[in-house]
Amino acid sequence: MLLATVNSSIVIISLPAIFRGIHLDPLRPGNVGYLLWILMGYMLVSAVLVVTLGRLGDLFGRVRMYNAGFAVFTAGTLVLALDPLRGGAGAVWLIGWRIFQGIGGAMLMANSAAILTDAFPSDRRGMAMGVNQVAGIAGSFLGLVAGGLLSEVSWRLVFFASAPIGVLGTVWGYRSLVETRRRAATVGLDWPGNLTFAAGLTALLAAITYGIQPYGGHVMGWTNPWVLAGITGGIALLAAFCVVETRVAEPMFRLGLFRIRAFAAGNAAGLLAAVSRGGMQFMLIIWLQGVWLPLHGYDFADTPLWAGIYLLPLTAGFLVAGPLSGHLSDRHGARAFASGGLLVSAAAFGGLLLIPTDFPYWLFALLIFLNGLGSGLFAAPNTTAIMNAVPAGQRGVASGMRATFMNAGMVLSIGVFFSLMIAGLADRLPGTLAGGLTAHGVPPAAARHVAGLPPVGTLFAAFLGYNPIGSLLGQGGVLAALPPADAAELTGRSYFPHLISGPFHHGLVIVFSLAIAMSLVAAVASLLRGKRFVHEEHAGPEARTATRIH
Repeated sequence: MLLATVNSSIVIISLPAIFRGIHLDPLRPGNVGYLLWILMGYMLVSAVLVVTLGRLGDLFGRVRMYNAGFAVFTAGTLVLALDPLRGGAGAVWLIGWRIFQGIGGAMLMANSAAILTDAFPSDRRGMAMGVNQVAGIAGSFLGLVAGGLLSEVSWRLVFFASAPIGVLGTVWGYRSLVETRRRAATVGLDWPGNLTFAAGLTALLAAITYGIQPYGGHVMGWTNPWVLAGITGGIALLAAFCVVETRVAEPMFRLGLFRIRAFAAGNAAGLLAAVSRGGMQFMLIIWLQGVWLPLHGYDFADTPLWAGIYLLPLTAGFLVAGPLSGHLSDRHGARAFASGGLLVSAAAFGGLLLIPTDFPYWLFALLIFLNGLGSGLFAAPNTTAIMNAVPAGQRGVASGMRATFMNAGMVLSIGVFFSLMIAGLADRLPGTLAGGLTAHGVPPAAARHVAGLPPVGTLFAAFLGYNPIGSLLGQGGVLAALPPADAAELTGRSYFPHLISGPFHHGLVIVFSLAIAMSLVAAVASLLRGKRFVHEEHAGPEARTATRIH
């Protein structure tokens, strides 16, 4: 899990170097889509495929599917590093092979929790899940630092450096992992269910991705007919999928599992928690790279690396709480730890909402440490409770269902968080930007033009470590015509952060208020899971025997 998540997050922090390497300006309006698909295409395909691949793990062997996933992931990494194209074609190459990587990632995610559940007895599964998930979150932040360092040398190193890691993981998995239970009897795949689910979820999540992008003079694309069609069509197909699953002999999505309260409540809490925290990493990175780090003397080009370093307290909180909560939940059940963790996360979001945009770092570090602590308290006990609640023969599909809710929640969260942030910026940024530019000699017409551009470009400029003012004014030659003193002031480290801090904080209030609400609702859902429930302990002797044989 550590190796896989390092591979994933290393790309996020290296995007500025990657775009420079393929000679593509991500801030041009038509290129925002490339950026979004490189970020979200991997998560989208993972969300769509994990249930199907979890079911295939039940049928043909979870270890076999897991090891194949590492091999697919590694092959995608190598091909990404060899991108021979430039411009938009180069970006399409990256998007396509990131989606290919997502297939391998889905194989890993769909079967990892099921393998651990098979391998450990019920009184040690929480500890195992805690170590597994701590490795995952540690990898995601180690990848941020590693990507920042490697991309300074060459963007291709970001992928080439991941290849040996992937090869090691593949060989290690094939040599070390063995099947611990008999495979389920081979039956036909649920093709109607697979197709309606894949088409419906793809349409819905793709529509959310395009909804963030400008359309027809609007700052976002929610009025785009294709976006509306994707949302309504996706919901209709998912409704049809639910009907299909009640009428086939071997359904892909075991709807009957939702009759188990611990499974239903755990997945509901997991979905809501994923929505509350899914876009948080991006918001914190933008906050650091676009506002706080430049205000404290860091060049825009250096901010991606330092943002990863300054976010390490978030990882530390997870490292402290993950294994401990997993171990304690083995004895006392998941409800208190998972629900308490969500309340801690909500309190941390509240603190982030209240601190100033130019915060004292010790306070920011404490709050994100608490957020990581809350996430660590929640993650392992919740996953263990979900996997304990299902029969052994359905652990693969149950693990896939759990991962689907988590991945779909993260994609939905990014769409919702960015939409709310963009809406908040659109409300205040144009007037602030126009007034600030004209005060430094920019002609009113040029200032109005820049202020009228979709704020998504400004947001992603901060995310990618660009100086937005220099990028926006430099395109039309306006910057070159200004007096040197004004030009230096506008493109200095502190001008843009001071300018955007007010509108950005307005957007943060909206975003973190939603995160608080979702965390609190998730805590209520977690409380409804009931006392500790292990399927094998509550099944009768005949059911336990059938489970072992099946």
